[in-house]
Amino acid sequence: MSRLIEIADELRALATTGLHFTEGEYDRERYARLLELAVELAASGVAGDPLEIERLYRAERGYVTPKLDVRLAVFRDDALLLVRERSDGCWAMPGGFVDVGDSPLDAAARETREEAGVEARVQRLAGIFDNRLHPECPPHLFQIHKLVFCGELLDAAALPRPGHEVSEAAFCPLDALPVLSLGRTLPVHIEHARRVARDPTALPHLE
Repeated sequence: MSRLIEIADELRALATTGLHFTEGEYDRERYARLLELAVELAASGVAGDPLEIERLYRAERGYVTPKLDVRLAVFRDDALLLVRERSDGCWAMPGGFVDVGDSPLDAAARETREEAGVEARVQRLAGIFDNRLHPECPPHLFQIHKLVFCGELLDAAALPRPGHEVSEAAFCPLDALPVLSLGRTLPVHIEHARRVARDPTALPHLE
């Protein structure tokens, strides 16, 4: 089913970009039909509501590109800062999509402040990940490139406090991590963040 969603997303990108650039009436009709087929295919792949998928697909205009998500890994001794998502009850590194006007570094620091209630400084890139290269990642309607950074708290003794989008925020022992929200944080993200945080000469993981 994940392959169906990937094909639907690519068709969506072609149709939306075509609708943006074409000036021909017949071409617009063809691209509009292509977008309808993309919606139908995506609904088959995720068993979702076609009307909601169509709304999401039509919300994007212009030249379509992958979504950009950032996560910040903050370690304290042998523990990692995680937040518990209200949506699924599972845990993830603080982060989210990059807003227009933000740099990835600004977004990572802002999301950490909003979700975990602590001020953090981004230090290094741990890796760039493509959600479609990891089968354990749940299918998503859109392709996502995830930037995982390593950082540190401005106040090393600061206590995490959950923001309104999460139910808990805490430093969790690396040898006893809670169930991860795999659409947001995968074990491989933590693995490379830990590697880069421990070794100042380590290079980021690239996909």
